[in-house]
Amino acid sequence: MAQEDLSRLKIDKTPGVPRPVLRRSRYYWVAGFALAGLLLILYVGGVLTPAVDVRVVSVQRTYPSQAFTLLNASGYVVAQRKAAVASKATGRLVWVGVEEGSRVRRGDVLARLEDADVRAQQSQAEANLRNARTVREQALAELRDAELSFRRAQSLLSEGIVARADFDAADARYRKARAALAGAEAAIGSSSAALEAARVAVEYTLIRAPFDGVVLTKDADVGDIVTPLGAAANAKAAVVTIADMGSLQVEVDVSESNLGQVREGGPCEIQLDAIPDARFRGVVHMIVPTADRSKATVMVKVRFLDTDRRILPEMSAKVAILSRPVGAADRHPGTTVTPAAVVERGGRNVVFLVKDDRVKETPVTLGIRIGDLVEVTGGLQAGERVVSAPGERLRDGSRIRITEK
Repeated sequence: MAQEDLSRLKIDKTPGVPRPVLRRSRYYWVAGFALAGLLLILYVGGVLTPAVDVRVVSVQRTYPSQAFTLLNASGYVVAQRKAAVASKATGRLVWVGVEEGSRVRRGDVLARLEDADVRAQQSQAEANLRNARTVREQALAELRDAELSFRRAQSLLSEGIVARADFDAADARYRKARAALAGAEAAIGSSSAALEAARVAVEYTLIRAPFDGVVLTKDADVGDIVTPLGAAANAKAAVVTIADMGSLQVEVDVSESNLGQVREGGPCEIQLDAIPDARFRGVVHMIVPTADRSKATVMVKVRFLDTDRRILPEMSAKVAILSRPVGAADRHPGTTVTPAAVVERGGRNVVFLVKDDRVKETPVTLGIRIGDLVEVTGGLQAGERVVSAPGERLRDGSRIRITEK
């Protein structure tokens, strides 16, 4: 038995592969396939695709009037009727009834100076006038009595009843009474003039609005001394400054070389930086007949046809000189983009909308041409960014790199 067991013992010389080596090789194959799949996914997803250099433009809101604009100029809104309101008298302010932005009507009292002295003078003038009228009544009564005496003496003299001396005395009295009445009437006229002067002096203490307008600035307050010339120390010459908002115009500088495109009464469109979402119709009111030699420009005044309470003096403005008036259909802006951003793909017009560092192919509907731009009636919104002049390499989802050129 022992011999048989020993005979079965022999060495197997067939070559083999260790089990750990097989297991490690299988892992390599799995990792290789996983890496290849990951690379394929990254390539299909565009991660490994090189970025395309593109230029980007913004989608704008454009008014149709830009298509028939001859030239543009900039300037400021200026009130053609403006006044620094002051008093003709000198005095201390005791009341101010307006502030910046107050709307006033012509004749409204804006402020009042102390007036105790001038009102006392007015009362004195009124008393003098009453006294003069009383004296006139006395002179009138005396004249009536003297006239009766004179008529009676004249009748008796013709009958020889009274002496010539008595008639002469009656005649002299009658003449004196007439003179006294004339003096009383002159005194009334003088007293009336003095009363009117006193009333004017009182009126000078009331600072009134010279026309309908809006208070722009309040230059003095209660307690300040107001004097017409402002010569005294710490004295104020004006109490408020008001402007007639109905007289607002835009004053712009137009280059001498472009002046031939401007004519009085010509249509304009006004845009204010403070109200960017609105356009106001206007006309050329005046071409100021002088040039600024330092700037080689001529001032042009443009009058508003559309009024708006938001328009204020000294606002910066841009004026478009137009070849024709703005119609009703031209007053509404459209969404526009440069035509170079629109390409045809698959039989439809598309743009490549920028989303972070990638683009999205977006179909659009085109409208009319507005100047150098094309209207987009659907598919885009103002403020979005699109690729300008996209090439054939650009596809939906392509990665991009924005260049400045």
